[in-house]
Amino acid sequence: MFAKDGPTFFELMHQALSSTSRGYDMLAPKFDLTPFRTPDEVLEPAIKVVGTVDSALDLCCGTGAAMHFLQQHCRERVVGIDFSPGMLAAAKQKLTVSEGGPAVEFVEEDIMNMSFRKEFDVVTCFGALGHILPEEERKFVRLIRRALKPGGRFLFVTGYQRHPLSPLNLALYTFNGIMKVRNAVLKPPFIMYYLTFLLPEVEQLLKEEGFAVEVFKECFPAPYQRYCLVVATRTDTLFPEWDYGDPR
Repeated sequence: MFAKDGPTFFELMHQALSSTSRGYDMLAPKFDLTPFRTPDEVLEPAIKVVGTVDSALDLCCGTGAAMHFLQQHCRERVVGIDFSPGMLAAAKQKLTVSEGGPAVEFVEEDIMNMSFRKEFDVVTCFGALGHILPEEERKFVRLIRRALKPGGRFLFVTGYQRHPLSPLNLALYTFNGIMKVRNAVLKPPFIMYYLTFLLPEVEQLLKEEGFAVEVFKECFPAPYQRYCLVVATRTDTLFPEWDYGDPR
């Protein structure tokens, strides 16, 4: 599961006992050697759907894995936002800016505080949706819609809820329970939960917030074939009056 030079068990425990931002600062130098980093076998085919656009924003960009592929599809600008300075430092080291390629920008900020307005053709988020608490999902979606240009697209990867008693679900429910106890006892919290932002509920949420939604199945190779690519398009023709000032 972990590469040879990846984090040790004790390093992961130290991370989990820290705040979310500080934990990722500590993990950043070895993050790409963990299973938490979305694999290229998922990123490349997902981002290929983008085609050629002017600008893209990657939410919770981490070490810049998705930004690397977005660079190949953007003419003008690729922006990564993350609240971990350690992760951003790793991304800056890994990404190269080629002559004639798009400008690459990094923003150190909590994505729930971002203030972009109609700036991007594409917004992506990979491997970080578990950092969004269920009660903040609607605000999260509204912030993304506000950041997109009319007709812009939000891309992410998720799945359908499995049977509650499946071995995988039981393991993930157990993990979530441990994290809830940890966050109730220790402050600041470490926010990372599984079984969030799942289909079909998230599709309904996106439609309620002014998106047309397409779900693509079986577009990733094994062992990732159970995941779905979701492409949500900002539909101003259906919701012309929607332009959130404070998207609470």
